[in-house]
Amino acid sequence: MSQMLVLTEADLRPLLRLDARAVDSIEAAFAALATKPVAMPPILRLDIPEHRGEVDVKTAYVPGLNGFAIKVSPGFFDNPMLGLPSLNGLMILFSTRTGLVEALLLDNGYLTDVRTAAAGAVAARHLSRPESGVAAILGAGMQAKLQLEALTLVRPIREARIWARDAAKADATARDLTASLGFSVIALADPREAVSGADIVVTTTPAERPILSADWLEPGQHVTAMGADSEHKNEIDPAAFARVTYIADRLSQTRRLGELHHAISAGLIAADAPFAELGEVIAGIKPGRSRPDEITLADLTGTGVQDTAIANLALARARDAGAGRPIDTKAAAGDIA
Repeated sequence: MSQMLVLTEADLRPLLRLDARAVDSIEAAFAALATKPVAMPPILRLDIPEHRGEVDVKTAYVPGLNGFAIKVSPGFFDNPMLGLPSLNGLMILFSTRTGLVEALLLDNGYLTDVRTAAAGAVAARHLSRPESGVAAILGAGMQAKLQLEALTLVRPIREARIWARDAAKADATARDLTASLGFSVIALADPREAVSGADIVVTTTPAERPILSADWLEPGQHVTAMGADSEHKNEIDPAAFARVTYIADRLSQTRRLGELHHAISAGLIAADAPFAELGEVIAGIKPGRSRPDEITLADLTGTGVQDTAIANLALARARDAGAGRPIDTKAAAGDIA
């Protein structure tokens, strides 16, 4: 008998929250990318420009994990005007031994939200100063909230600032985060003011022009840029590359669609310039931050290893909890025939 477990977003939310184990699973996936024969093909991408839509398909095989995920992730950025979320999607988890479908994770993008925020925590854990206590978040959407929550898992955050183009949304997000996290989170109208004096800066927007200027950066800061996951998106002023130590989640990917892509296009960085990847920093193969006054920049474009890691964790927790709906796929196929 061949069984597949079907889990909806409602099933997954109580099972898999943004917690230390989720962060550790994503950290291990990045380390595997640097140390194991991981198979991770380039992102398959489909653009639907008339509706500001894009669809990414990501996957990876990670030796040591029982399953590999294929994730389909649509982003339609006019959806909020329709009262709909910008992001949704699903993951399919296959057995690495047999190739059979083990789980269908109808998460509406929830697992992507968690694994993306967890990657921000991993970057901060390895690249920011250990005493970092002040965060600046540029953006006020779901990732803005989750990235700040993730930072509290790895750094002693005591204060945060929020900036977004929509001031009312920034105010509401700041109030929500103050209530949920138990420290002061304020909304500021000036992004430079938000960044000034911050130990960690996280950019979380779908901006197509830079929202963080090079001359705003201060010694000792760490920046995590996670919005530029396609070629036309750009949050960081390319001139910042002259001031920062740059770390990619996957160098071949950030050369094509991350913040690095824009620095290359501007002629500020050679197309084949070598840089460390986050997994190499985690594994101790290459250095990350080497001085307290160094400015570090992590370019997180999203990788298939993150999806495979979080899908495996989700299935493990579901099995432990007896959650989800098992389907006999062989019987279902026979019924259809």
